[in-house]
Amino acid sequence: MDPIIKVENLGKRYRLGVINRGMLYKDIQSWWARKRGKEDPHSPIRVAQTGGDTSGQEFWAFRNVDFEVKPGEILGVIGRNGAGKSTLLKVLSQITAPTEGHFKLKGRVASLLEVGTGFHGELTGRENIYLNGAILGMSRSEVRSCFDEIVEFAEIGQFVDTPVKRYSSGMYVRLAFSVAAHLQPDILIVDEVLAVGDAAFQKKCLGRMDEAAFKEGRTILFVSHNMASVRSLCTRALLLSGGQLEADGPTGEIVDCYLDKGVLPPSTANQEDSDAARLKITAIHYQTVDGGRTVEVFIGQPIDIVIEYENKNVLPHEEISVGIGLHGPSADLFNNYSHFSGKLFSRIPDKGAFVFRWPSVDLLPGHYLLAVRVVVRKGLNDEEVLAKPSSISLIVAPADFHKEGSGDGLKFGLIAVRGEWKMLPGGKS
Repeated sequence: MDPIIKVENLGKRYRLGVINRGMLYKDIQSWWARKRGKEDPHSPIRVAQTGGDTSGQEFWAFRNVDFEVKPGEILGVIGRNGAGKSTLLKVLSQITAPTEGHFKLKGRVASLLEVGTGFHGELTGRENIYLNGAILGMSRSEVRSCFDEIVEFAEIGQFVDTPVKRYSSGMYVRLAFSVAAHLQPDILIVDEVLAVGDAAFQKKCLGRMDEAAFKEGRTILFVSHNMASVRSLCTRALLLSGGQLEADGPTGEIVDCYLDKGVLPPSTANQEDSDAARLKITAIHYQTVDGGRTVEVFIGQPIDIVIEYENKNVLPHEEISVGIGLHGPSADLFNNYSHFSGKLFSRIPDKGAFVFRWPSVDLLPGHYLLAVRVVVRKGLNDEEVLAKPSSISLIVAPADFHKEGSGDGLKFGLIAVRGEWKMLPGGKS
């Protein structure tokens, strides 16, 4: 099968600094000031504040990118912020031209790169639907045939004749995605914009993209930092790092590669002043009960949290307390402390690990933050911090938690609770 998207040696270069200030004499004044090593008189932020003049320097957003996408494939594009993902999608959407290389697209392309892409604020929702259809090359009758479906999916029925400039960001995204997904594009390009919507709408969009790909044969390029969504939706993934294509392959392998590099080690920011600490946390990772290291956890799965350390100056018989805390997107979920008394051994070993056994990760799918701290207990309300607090991400993936044959039973809240239901006759309890 011939590819619907073919990218060869693609690259995009930008020139840093302000290039055109709108008037020729201002451009000449700026050039003459830089030529003499003087401060640019038209720079909104003075060179003295920025530490140097970056005008004229080149920056490659991405370079030497090659890949192909088959019809009906859902391709995930992942990587850190600044890796070049959004710029790549803008080039493929033909919003900006590449600096080098070339690419080929077959068929209609619909893009959803940011809130309100392709919308005119003064036009109503109804008018913007027809406008987007015209941009995609559809006739008025073709748009009319799927108009009701678009409005119903976006849930904006009573506001369809209101100018979109009065829409909230959530309404904007709902309508923009609905338009892009229902106007029969051959290629749908979606950036992180879905993160603006609520959880229920995100799930609805993922279901629609899955339907568009597997039932209608559409091709989808999907950029997201939600690894659970990428893993469940995409059939293949690309990993961008520093503007380079680092890996291309099955979604599970690429996501594991990304998480292993970007999530497992404690943040270097957490280790500031570590030389002054009496104990240093060198690594934190998750481990399955059979001893295998993992970067993604499924609902209900038991895991060990392993906190590796180096002892610099922990004295014998000091009572060490290791604590972990889990933070969700809107609330702190729990904390747990354990005590290791020096009476159990002559002193804390020079190198070792603290291990916390979590018998069941009963959390809904999503991204969480696990924080770790180590202290010496000196009294009821007296403690000394031994190591700078560290944190890593915890990615929870969907699973059949309630043994119903699917993972669709968990929709609300943050915590999944196991329990047993029963019904008693006659109102007895």
